[in-house]
Amino acid sequence: MPDPAAEARPGDPPDGRSSRPDARERLRRGLLKPTRSQLLVGVLLAGLGFAAVTQAHSNDVENTYANYRQQDLVNLLDSLSTATQRAQREIAVLIETRDQLRSASGDKEAAVIAARRAADNLAILAGTVPVSGPGLRITITPGDQPVDLNSLLDMVQELRTADAEAMEFNDRIRAVASTSFATGSLGVEVDGQPLEAPYVIDVIGDPVTLEEGLKFPRGPLEQLRDDDGATVEVEQLERVEIASVVPGTRPDYAQPDSGQ
Repeated sequence: MPDPAAEARPGDPPDGRSSRPDARERLRRGLLKPTRSQLLVGVLLAGLGFAAVTQAHSNDVENTYANYRQQDLVNLLDSLSTATQRAQREIAVLIETRDQLRSASGDKEAAVIAARRAADNLAILAGTVPVSGPGLRITITPGDQPVDLNSLLDMVQELRTADAEAMEFNDRIRAVASTSFATGSLGVEVDGQPLEAPYVIDVIGDPVTLEEGLKFPRGPLEQLRDDDGATVEVEQLERVEIASVVPGTRPDYAQPDSGQ
């Protein structure tokens, strides 16, 4: 007798295989011609992925300052505010100079004033003239171990970054852009001259900005106190006197470009 299970059903292909698509065929059709519900699910999944990436990025940004103490954040904001005010003052000076140079009646006089101002600024930066003004006096007293030279260099660099206009060590050594620092047989040497402890650094510039430039987390003050065991005192002064100068030198090879 014929097997009932083998009997052909209406609509079956002649070879007896079922016409219903298998799982692979259904997946292929779904990818090529997705239904409205499938499109909706895809859009929702894409939105969920975007939200997750955005949240992770936001968490990374927030974690940048998560470990800062409240006072550290206050100091950072104060430093940014002071830097902004200083930049605005410099912009105002530049605008005033530009307007003076543009004036038809005062071109020559304004040019002379601008040239003198530039010469004075260069002399101060080069350390060839004594200077005075508001600033800081920083006293570093080593503890049981010598002060690390890198800690001292970091302090000098951060002071320069905070717009220090003049700097002097121990009332006798003027520090300028070309000043060298080294460790000698007697300790720290500045421009080849031994520096006796305690190290006293006189700095001219905006006192608040200069001090804030040293107080950030793992900054020069923390390094000197925590890593080197030194005692550091910072005093804001209305007037700092810097009398030491660097001998002026004339370049042997460089000459002004006549085309400028």
